[in-house]
Amino acid sequence: MKIGNREFQTKGHTYIMGILNVTPDSFSDGGRWNDRDRALRHVQEMVEEGADIIDIGGESTRPGYTLLGEEEEMARVIPVIEAVKAAFDVPVSLDTYKAQVAEAGIAAGADLINDIWGLRYDGKMAAVIAGSGLPCCLMHNRREAHYEDFVNEVRLDLQESLKAAAEAGIQKEKIILDPGVGFGKNYEQNLEIIRNMDALEPLGCPLLLGCSRKSVIGLTLDLPVDQRVEGTLATTVIGVMKGAMFVRVHDIRENVQAVRMTEAVLYGGRTGRL
Repeated sequence: MKIGNREFQTKGHTYIMGILNVTPDSFSDGGRWNDRDRALRHVQEMVEEGADIIDIGGESTRPGYTLLGEEEEMARVIPVIEAVKAAFDVPVSLDTYKAQVAEAGIAAGADLINDIWGLRYDGKMAAVIAGSGLPCCLMHNRREAHYEDFVNEVRLDLQESLKAAAEAGIQKEKIILDPGVGFGKNYEQNLEIIRNMDALEPLGCPLLLGCSRKSVIGLTLDLPVDQRVEGTLATTVIGVMKGAMFVRVHDIRENVQAVRMTEAVLYGGRTGRL
């Protein structure tokens, strides 16, 4: 899969997607990077530590988040996308579920659209992505964590996202799927979808796992947000073992090392960036 100017393997190696929240209220790092210069310094740090792609988001999607208007979201993310693309040779993902923001982000240089509603929030999003020809990541989400057959229903929901993508003209080989840890799921369901992420492989798209510092880790280990690195690393190892194409994380250096070591054990010797 080509993202930006880089070719990514869809199987056999797990890449690091570094999180850049340009928000005042994200659950983990709100307010830390919403100044352009600080954001660029953080991107430089992430790239130096081994991030393969930078995911930029302008709206907090923590539980109970306040919906942000398109104009305010664009004011946050567009200057940062432009600055990152001008300063670094690294693919950039835009984390948004709004078509107007996606369209502006694509014009600013975004290389991938990461939609936490899997094309099911904004009816115009699929057409915007299709028209751009860019790859996308479609995440599973629900407004309520009510299921009769949990893993199968996650798979069926993602099938609906894939159907919407196909109808709009998005090529399947340009789609990554995310099981949506922390979205529309309770504690036990979050653990279950991490454990059964490979049950989504029959959908025929590479997978992204995003667990970094999330509440499922905090609840399991009884730890605050700033002490969840080790718990995150455990989920990263599971992601590698389950064949994830990407893990989306805050702490780059530690997760790069976890991926390298896990791949060395699984595949023997030096693999990936080693």
